Amino acid sequence: MSYQPLEVGGVDDYPVKVGSMLLTLVDPHRGFERAYNRWYERDHYYGGCLVGPHLYAGSRWVATRALKDLRWGGGVPDGGEPVAEPADAGSYVAIYWVEKGRHKEHFDDWARPQVAALYGAGRGFAERTHVHTVLFDHVGASYRDEDPVPVDVALDACYDGIVALWLDARDGRTAADLDGELTRDHLPALLKDSTLEIASAWAPSPGEDEVRKKQPMPLGSAPGGPERLVQLFFCRGDVTEALPALRAYTDALEAAGLADVRLAAPFVRTHVGTDKYVDEIW
Repeated sequence: MSYQPLEVGGVDDYPVKVGSMLLTLVDPHRGFERAYNRWYERDHYYGGCLVGPHLYAGSRWVATRALKDLRWGGGVPDGGEPVAEPADAGSYVAIYWVEKGRHKEHFDDWARPQVAALYGAGRGFAERTHVHTVLFDHVGASYRDEDPVPVDVALDACYDGIVALWLDARDGRTAADLDGELTRDHLPALLKDSTLEIASAWAPSPGEDEVRKKQPMPLGSAPGGPERLVQLFFCRGDVTEALPALRAYTDALEAAGLADVRLAAPFVRTHVGTDKYVDEIW
């Protein structure tokens, strides 16, 4: 029988889709930067995440001192709290994709018991502080190119940098409402002729705040309410070159009364198997 090649499909033509994201923004304690980097990369990245069912991709990113100095955003709603306190807290961010429809099977049935078991076996790392560790549901994605890298495989596409943007929608808008307006009216102009290829959108998973309180370590700032939208932008080349356009974009959102910018933070990809950047985060 002769081989019959599959028809080439577009961005939505394949069955594996991301449904949930784990985003964990962390600072190692001073003096433990190298030990933390090696523990996370060589043990926890796998033992606490990737060996679990239906978590099919992950990546790690770092903010050097120079990148932290380029962050912007701030202010909190009445009774709220900032994403990062102070704004330059959070040196390493790890991001993981879980297959659509498998959130409970991974996080409830496997991940939470697994983390407790790892800590019970002495495989935690006390010399770190969680700044903002939250589970999110996928809302949508916008693309620069007609035939783009799907967000579903973005963590394996070796992007050079990301920018994480936390927004709180105004005037009763939900995260999905805000994403719809941004996708229609703002993202096409931002992405056109940009080094930003993907603008992905996420909202805190339902019940996330209560579940976090049962974990064996504090997980940092709260997930945010139904108005919270997190955008992850995936970048080729020098991530700092994309920041002026992103700053203009966030300024326009605030000026239009659409959302408040809680934090905008650029990161570069870690170099797996090395200690690159551990001496540059403070």
